[in-house]
Amino acid sequence: MRRNGLDLAAINGANTRVVELFALFHDSCRHNEDRDPDHGPRAAIFAQLCFEEGFIRCSEVELETLQAACYGHTHERNSPDITIATCWDADRLDLPRVGIMPAPHRLCTDAARDPDMIDQARIRAENLVDKTLYY
Repeated sequence: MRRNGLDLAAINGANTRVVELFALFHDSCRHNEDRDPDHGPRAAIFAQLCFEEGFIRCSEVELETLQAACYGHTHERNSPDITIATCWDADRLDLPRVGIMPAPHRLCTDAARDPDMIDQARIRAENLVDKTLYY
């Protein structure tokens, strides 16, 4: 997921610090791998606590963007903020790891909708799944 976000950010100029922090935090407070609709809001709170304790370094504006991305990543469809949209696209491009192909019309950015980007993300996700089967 991190790689998806950084590849997209290289194209669209999204804030890479926020993209990397999103990769770390967005699913960090999941209770399970199935249905857990409140995991994004919990991750946003966790990010705030980590910021207050000095465990993550970013500006307050970056923290607010990270929290908005975490909070909305399971419920919202699009964002006018390129960094939030990139975070959500990076997560959606990682769906092949659970056997779901991302639908281009559900992606926020042109870069994410590019067939080559979707294919590269799919290959990375499938390779990750294949490797975890053997360890």
